[in-house]
Amino acid sequence: MTTKKQKITVVSLFAGCGGMDLGFSGGFDFLGVHYARTQFEIIWANELSGAACRTYRKNIGQHIVEGDIWQAISEMPKNADVVIGGFPCQDISVNGKGAGVDGKRSGLYRAMVEAVSRIQPKIFVAENVKGLLMRHNADSLQRVLSDFRALGYEVGYRLYHAEDYGVPQTRERVFIVGTRPDVSRFTPPEPVCDKHVTAREAIGDLEALTEDVSFNHIWSLANKSAEQGNRKLKAERPGYTIRAECHGNIQFHYALPRRISMREAARFQSFPDNFRFEAKLRETERQVGNAVPPVMAWHIAKAIQAVLSGGAA
Repeated sequence: MTTKKQKITVVSLFAGCGGMDLGFSGGFDFLGVHYARTQFEIIWANELSGAACRTYRKNIGQHIVEGDIWQAISEMPKNADVVIGGFPCQDISVNGKGAGVDGKRSGLYRAMVEAVSRIQPKIFVAENVKGLLMRHNADSLQRVLSDFRALGYEVGYRLYHAEDYGVPQTRERVFIVGTRPDVSRFTPPEPVCDKHVTAREAIGDLEALTEDVSFNHIWSLANKSAEQGNRKLKAERPGYTIRAECHGNIQFHYALPRRISMREAARFQSFPDNFRFEAKLRETERQVGNAVPPVMAWHIAKAIQAVLSGGAA
């Protein structure tokens, strides 16, 4: 279907600052490992947040369209090989209000269904939180799956543990993958780590570094919270899940008397050091926490590339 040398075109929805798009594109280094350039080419992306779009343009490219997806969808390309996106999860997450896909934000998955319906890509990838698999969200999960299946796609899902794929963070996320009937079935990538990357291995070299705004090495001075804000990293285990709304909740350093910096949070999310966030502290926290870890996305992308390239990853 797709030769080794051909580009595989991608439309990206809910792109945020570009974590998933960076992973699909490849060509970056993280903790001494090179994640090779893939065949994927992001030809169009959309994101509502202006700040996230600024970061995306600085690091990924100028092709992102800022604005509400329902208004931008008319500008979307008519053809692409792949559609990707992490549709908003606030109504589905453990910390959300439990509205499921009937909620205003998580209901935006319908925009992704509409995009798949219009483009008819060979494969689509939708990412969301573990909460989508919880019992109280069973109806929401089935509705999402049935809406995509109604378009004629073979649809499956799997819960991934990011730490099993070289991401130094215990992060559980669901990836829903749909393949067109004329495309081979997707085989999820197997874990690649016998030993998880620890917090010390991920950020230990930053301990002696003073605050540096240009490097996003800045941190919250929020006092300890009565709820989740007392959590302290353990040096010899991966970092805890990086959250989007984390000003008073982001974890404390395992050795230093402060919360972790945004550069350290970006390391836990597997962003390369040359990826710079075009925002101040609170907005950077939001962008980092909302992102799909690029290294995790790269492994998903390589498995999809193998399908579209006839088995050659």
